[in-house]
Amino acid sequence: MSFLLLENLTKEFVGRGGEGIVRAVDEANVSIEEGEFLTLLGPSGCGKTTTLRLIAGFEFPTEGRIVLDGEVINDQPSNQRDMAMVFQSYAIFPHLNVFENIAYGLKIQRLSKNMIKEKVRHVLELTELTGLENRAPNALSGGQQQRVALARALVMEPKVLLMDEPLSNLDAKLREVMRTEIRRIQQTLGITSVYVTHDQIEAMTLSDRIVVMNQGRIEQIGRPQEIYRHPHTAFVADFIGSTNFVAATVRGINNDTVAMEALGQTLTIPKPDVAVSDGQSVRLVVRPEAIQVVPQGGQYRGIVRWASYLGSLVEYQIEVAGQNLAVTDTDPRHTVIYPQGQEVGVQFLDDCIYVLPGNEG
Repeated sequence: MSFLLLENLTKEFVGRGGEGIVRAVDEANVSIEEGEFLTLLGPSGCGKTTTLRLIAGFEFPTEGRIVLDGEVINDQPSNQRDMAMVFQSYAIFPHLNVFENIAYGLKIQRLSKNMIKEKVRHVLELTELTGLENRAPNALSGGQQQRVALARALVMEPKVLLMDEPLSNLDAKLREVMRTEIRRIQQTLGITSVYVTHDQIEAMTLSDRIVVMNQGRIEQIGRPQEIYRHPHTAFVADFIGSTNFVAATVRGINNDTVAMEALGQTLTIPKPDVAVSDGQSVRLVVRPEAIQVVPQGGQYRGIVRWASYLGSLVEYQIEVAGQNLAVTDTDPRHTVIYPQGQEVGVQFLDDCIYVLPGNEG
């Protein structure tokens, strides 16, 4: 039995101006195991935050069920759901110090002073805030404020921790630090967590599994490696990382390989997960790092249209048979940067190509 289950979860709102119905979440089915870190990922307006609010009890579903630890909680108010939320805005009380902010929910529960002190002490250690108990919120850095918000949620010892884009207000370097900290704390406690973000790097770094959403519907659920290496749709392939879509035609099927005609040449790739037939039109998903640039040879000849040196890698746009391909060269042994206009060889890593049927988008 799943610890947290969303069954055909649907949420509809009245459209702007009172006209029509907008389906913000459309029959979402997700099974979340106890102790799992699950991320809802997608662009703005895809339904991820609405889904989180439905789980939290801030919104109620139009259809479907939310089941927590075997109990249907559709109609339970948020304060009875044994969950805690970390908001994008932190929502720290400015008139309370760090200790008082963290202890706020415990005081409402009328716990003894000693019990409150012990629970707060524990989460202060866990979130590395020990020594800042008397600090006012306006004297904290952004990262420290985020830790206070996280500590205030964790001190309630919820069954489920919910996080709504909690790192979006931090600068890039601090976001990276806090990603590591959130994952460390979650794994230390083994707490079931549902995280919302539009940032694919956050999702890939933090998650046991990712739910990719688009226009209210779930496009794919899987481990980060599965989502990246084996996207089920063009949307997933395009949203997670950079992608080249190459039109191809199946020209032969063997036991373990398939011959594809693409960009005027024949490629032989491992037999894909999806069923294909001879003569079928397909799209190849070719990641930029799955393309090698060589001075001579290669499957294709191309012209460098743009090059950018970024220290740890070089990014190229290379025109091959009339199509511009994004290429990322991460090999530190390559000291030559091919200039604009240079003719080069292009080699696909055949075992890193994924196949999407037809022209689906």
